[in-house]
Amino acid sequence: MKAMVLERPKNPLVLKDVPIPSPGPGEVLLEVLVCGVCRTDLHVVDGELPNPKPNLIPGHEVVGIVRKLGSGATKFSIGQRVGVPWLGKSCGQCRFCITGRENLCDRPEFTGYTRDGGYAEWIVADERFCFPIPPRYSNEEAAPLLCAGLIGFRSYRHAEKSARIGFYGFGAAAHILIQIANHQGKAVFAFSKPGDRESQDFSLSLGAAWAGDSTTLPPVLLDTAIIFAPVGALVPQALRAVEKGGTVVCAGIYMTDIPSFPYEILWGERKIVSVANLTRDDGEEFFKIASQFKIQTRVEVLPLTEANNALQRLREGKVQGALALVPKL
Repeated sequence: MKAMVLERPKNPLVLKDVPIPSPGPGEVLLEVLVCGVCRTDLHVVDGELPNPKPNLIPGHEVVGIVRKLGSGATKFSIGQRVGVPWLGKSCGQCRFCITGRENLCDRPEFTGYTRDGGYAEWIVADERFCFPIPPRYSNEEAAPLLCAGLIGFRSYRHAEKSARIGFYGFGAAAHILIQIANHQGKAVFAFSKPGDRESQDFSLSLGAAWAGDSTTLPPVLLDTAIIFAPVGALVPQALRAVEKGGTVVCAGIYMTDIPSFPYEILWGERKIVSVANLTRDDGEEFFKIASQFKIQTRVEVLPLTEANNALQRLREGKVQGALALVPKL
């Protein structure tokens, strides 16, 4: 099969012919229909996330068709369309797994990081960590839901009781989560890099109550601020934007160092919390909501061979919405 392979971090991916994998016990073999391009892929390729699997195939927003079942696999049927997310497997035995916190598993496996992902024509996945795709979504529309949507939703769950939410960085995750927030009657305040009027206009077109650059304060204090951009300097800025008792959520798997800040902007029982991975419960709840109304995802589709170009555009911040790779155009 054709696959884009990371031979060494901080180097371009290489198009290679590799064997089609065989599903083991409890696994399914999927023919890849589309794989979204996520900022986490960029962190893996750029070496910001250490120790990826050798000769890794990246990609963890995978939509595919079940073509073969491993022994004992019964969750899906041949021909069924399913999605493969970032969390590829958990041990099920550590203290985190047995207390419903498998996102913090001591021995996890991650799609497109410690196990091969979807920048390829075929992928093997643990069926327990896959989700059926609601029929109202096309393959391309569904791809960003599997990480931008799912990890974003785990971040958003910290704001479920909030009326005013700030999104710092308006990319793939924010353009999905703003639609859920609007559906639930919440007001979203969108922050982008200074001068990025295009992202601000995009957020307003999706129903943001206000849009501005990340160096400014919103017109009202927020209940919760979610930082999607991997920029540690935004943490003090977001703390200034939330009211007493408010929460700043760091949504990324990677962030640059957080600078020192005065205690007074944390005081008042403000909280800073990070988000790690996702649980299957997050996925089930997210897709329940995604089935209630059509989340509009803006996705630009590229051939698999354009993976390096897609990553470079993401690296340069030249993406509105999301990008996705298709093995066969």
